[in-house]
Amino acid sequence: MSDELPGGRLFSRRRRANVTGGRQHFHKVKVTPEEEAVLLRLSQAQRVTIPRLLVESALAVETSETPTERRNAMAELYTLHRLLAAISNNVNQMAKATNATGTLPAGLSATLRAVRSTGARIDDAIDGLASS
Repeated sequence: MSDELPGGRLFSRRRRANVTGGRQHFHKVKVTPEEEAVLLRLSQAQRVTIPRLLVESALAVETSETPTERRNAMAELYTLHRLLAAISNNVNQMAKATNATGTLPAGLSATLRAVRSTGARIDDAIDGLASS
């Protein structure tokens, strides 16, 4: 199964995928205005519909991680991977220039700050996965 969805959307499907034969059962849930506000905030944060949020949350009791949370973690790791690739390309260019001229490039300190920042983001992402 690919993470790419029709229309070029990566990791971003609001509704659950269709199933053969359709879903035969439905449940009606009444909530207070305060509960609706919380559900709306959570569904928007995870970029899913409220019904999907409720189903995933209820079914995640055994695993403590919803598919949407897993998808968001994968998207964050994918973003970090691309950022790390861009930074490594920059470091390679700086090393090549340093070897050719013998002088340190002007952007070296900013690049090293980016490396440290990306490393911290990776640590945070790993900590987030470990705590779920």
